[in-house]
Amino acid sequence: MSQQIFFAHANGFPSGTYGKLFAALAPEYQVTHLEQHAHDPRFPADDNWHNLVDELIHHLKQQPEPVWGVGHSFGGVLHLHAALRCPELYRGVVMLDSPVLTRADQWVIRAAKRFGFIDRLTPAGRTLGRREEFADLEAARLYFAGKTLFRGFDPECFDAYLQHGLQKVGDKLRLRFDPATEISIYRGVPHTSPGRARQLKVPLAVVRGHKSRVVMRHHASSVGRMPLGESLTMPGGHMFPLERPQDTATLLKNLFSRWEGRRQQDCA
Repeated sequence: MSQQIFFAHANGFPSGTYGKLFAALAPEYQVTHLEQHAHDPRFPADDNWHNLVDELIHHLKQQPEPVWGVGHSFGGVLHLHAALRCPELYRGVVMLDSPVLTRADQWVIRAAKRFGFIDRLTPAGRTLGRREEFADLEAARLYFAGKTLFRGFDPECFDAYLQHGLQKVGDKLRLRFDPATEISIYRGVPHTSPGRARQLKVPLAVVRGHKSRVVMRHHASSVGRMPLGESLTMPGGHMFPLERPQDTATLLKNLFSRWEGRRQQDCA
């Protein structure tokens, strides 16, 4: 019987973009996900992402058994905060290029919000004024292909983003992930936590992209010092799950197999 993964996407990237990763995890693992976080009016984006963690927990409670929580960037932080609040819903958590923030990081974020420079600290500033509408699919393809963020994408993942990241509105194509919501998520990046990560009761791994500018070395080393934490590295940058979906799936399978073997040994 396959085990269940609950996947949470990066900000602005609907879960369908990760279809190649999900397919590579089958048949050993079945992937469940929300198509878009923060788009349910019951759980609007807010400061410190309290509502968005509530949204994730709401759906985790509907799963038949504890899950492997896997999140990319924004999604990894959601899983960490949910697991700190409700560890019984998890087998373990993997954060794909998603930082476990130190107290110093949180202090800087708090100051950035208070003094009005949070848009410079997060990608919010780059998101403001970004093109939202395209005449057709080819125009969208040319636009995104020219962006540094997408240059390393696996071709199938890039096509999946065009398919799932855009929707038809009238005779135009528009971004499916609401840009105002995306900006609100960035501006609400947590400067608080429901608990200290070192007290997490389930295994935690942070997988850093080798060229990442999001997860820094001090983030990775702090996780490696946790009793149930470990730090791993993948080739690529912040978007490595969409640059190397097959390699990412292999890493996850090996990690979960090792964790499950350790759990069974501990229970013996």
